[in-house]
Amino acid sequence: MYAWTHLQIGFCVQDCRISNLKYQISNLKSPHAWTLMPKPQLPSWFPRLRPQVWILAFGRFLSQSGTGFTLFYAPIYFVSQVGLSATAVGIGLGSGSISGILGRILGGSFSDSPKMGRRRTLLLSAIISAVASFLLAAASDFPSLVVANLLMGFGVGLYWPATESMVADLADGEHRQEAFALTRLADNLGLQVGIIVGGFLIAVTGNYRSLFIIDGISFVIFFAVVWGAISETYKPSTSREIGKKLQQNGWMVALSDRTLLIYAVVNTLFTLYISQIQTTMPLYFSNFVVVGASEKGFSTATITILFAFSTFLTVTLQMPIARALRRFSCPRALMISALLWGIGFIAIGLTGIATSGNLFLAILGLFFLSVATVAYTPFASALVVELAPESLRGVYLSINSQCWAIGYLIGPPVGGWALDRGQFAANNFWLGLAASVGVAILILQIVDRRLKSRI
Repeated sequence: MYAWTHLQIGFCVQDCRISNLKYQISNLKSPHAWTLMPKPQLPSWFPRLRPQVWILAFGRFLSQSGTGFTLFYAPIYFVSQVGLSATAVGIGLGSGSISGILGRILGGSFSDSPKMGRRRTLLLSAIISAVASFLLAAASDFPSLVVANLLMGFGVGLYWPATESMVADLADGEHRQEAFALTRLADNLGLQVGIIVGGFLIAVTGNYRSLFIIDGISFVIFFAVVWGAISETYKPSTSREIGKKLQQNGWMVALSDRTLLIYAVVNTLFTLYISQIQTTMPLYFSNFVVVGASEKGFSTATITILFAFSTFLTVTLQMPIARALRRFSCPRALMISALLWGIGFIAIGLTGIATSGNLFLAILGLFFLSVATVAYTPFASALVVELAPESLRGVYLSINSQCWAIGYLIGPPVGGWALDRGQFAANNFWLGLAASVGVAILILQIVDRRLKSRI
């Protein structure tokens, strides 16, 4: 009797299990089943951004990888293989800055135009830049070099207001700084990958022209990414007040915004700081830092390692610093960045003054300057977006991009002039930059007050 009862219970349990399994299978067939299932959770540190932001960042990574292929190797190629003089190559490559100013102006206007918008402006930029890359690959004399670089500068000028406006459209609130940080991270990673792979290809093949062809292909791929995966983000204004403003020229609206113009001054100062790291500092380390009893500066290998360290910091700290400073307003975050610039410049100045510990001071200085850079880039763009009417972001961010052009136009000649004045001027140049941080903080305080008064 006990065995029979036990067998009955077993069959009953088995029937229950089969019924339960059938019930689960029928639920899976229900159209609502998948919505009821728990979704995989992303780590808490992972940025909560729209998929289009990630796609745009991937496109920017590809585009900047192509740029990295030619960034450092174009001067070498046109001097050593094409046979142009260093002066001619400098003028030819620098001509892109002139057309870049026009490109930024039109890029801002096109981005805010209902007929063009951000997406079509990016597509136009990619086409022009690809053509310019292929022309650079075919360039064999000075006039063709100038024409190709004028076209490239114009394409790059169109690119920046459009891509920054699109990032601003796709992210809002506290996530906007992270979105800008992510795209800047993609830019930096792409640039470094391009430089490394480009150097490897040159070492293996010695074919410089192929680098320009790869650059052109990267722009074609970027065009395909934008065309196939990114939709238009421009939204015409529905506000009456802003609608009346838009009846005026968008540039007149932006140029009459006193807060924007005040901020443009300090923004240009920040970009001048960045230009010193890339142009003046390597020469200072090489010629004005006395290492031990040799009375010589850092070796080329040491300088390369120092800037590789700086690049590593810029890449790895971009997202953590953006998230850490997210609790502050944009002007406050930029004040923190300014303080870091000041500390870094003091350490760099002391590198040439100190009789020992030069390498430690150089590492310390580059550490603070790298953190200052990653603290600056996302919040600088986000602040401009805060100032801009939504339908005029392209024009406002075009002015932001012009600050970069002006900073890089002024910065290298000023740094070169200081180094030409000798050791005393070279050392104190960095201390002077540190002192200028006080001016930057005062201007940012004014911007902060004016922003609060708008609320």
